Amino acid sequence: MLGLTTWFTIGTLGMVVGTAMLAYGILLVPSERRRQLALAALVPGIAAVAYAVMALGFGGLATADGGTVFVPRYVDWLLTTPIHVALVALVVGASTRAIARLAALQAATIVFGFVGATIAAPLNWALYLVGSACFAGVVYLLFTETEALAEGKPDDVAALFRKLRAFVVVLWLVYPVIWLVGPAGFEIMDLETTALVVTYIDVVAKVGFGLIAINDFVKMAAATDETADAEAAVGDPQAAD
Repeated sequence: MLGLTTWFTIGTLGMVVGTAMLAYGILLVPSERRRQLALAALVPGIAAVAYAVMALGFGGLATADGGTVFVPRYVDWLLTTPIHVALVALVVGASTRAIARLAALQAATIVFGFVGATIAAPLNWALYLVGSACFAGVVYLLFTETEALAEGKPDDVAALFRKLRAFVVVLWLVYPVIWLVGPAGFEIMDLETTALVVTYIDVVAKVGFGLIAINDFVKMAAATDETADAEAAVGDPQAAD
């Protein structure tokens, strides 16, 4: 259990530092983007609480086959992953209904994955497949309906959308693999190794997402200011001289 405590403590520290970085980054972006980025900063904040709870030794749930599932981790994912898919869709101005579909499918992915991890075979595999199908639905919507919205946006906005979409889809595809090879699936990885891998990916996914968004929004604002200054110079002969 010392190994688990170590990884969960590292996860807590990583999320706390990440939250502080993103909170500072919010101050660097235009005011109209701050509400969205506040949600991005909230994600590692929620995860920091979950990891702290697990580091203190709480939240472990015995499964039907004698293993352990950490409830705070799934509560974290249930709250934060729908926020991420919603933020990706908000970049291109998706409707409330479209965002709700994405968030609901992503939440269902987590719920089925959690329940599947707590029960014995063969039902656990059935729930794993249902959860995977829900995630496939999220990916499908991001590459169809939401992509159609991106095509009508400025190049820098569309590029940010595709960058964030690729970031979450590629990283999140690792989680079902971990479920398969970890204690909930074929048990190729033990509990401590699974905790190490998940902690690393969690920090990268949650903090990295916010850093990418902040960096691109800052660049967009700078480009807009440069364009405005250039137009003002053209319109003012004295400034041009």
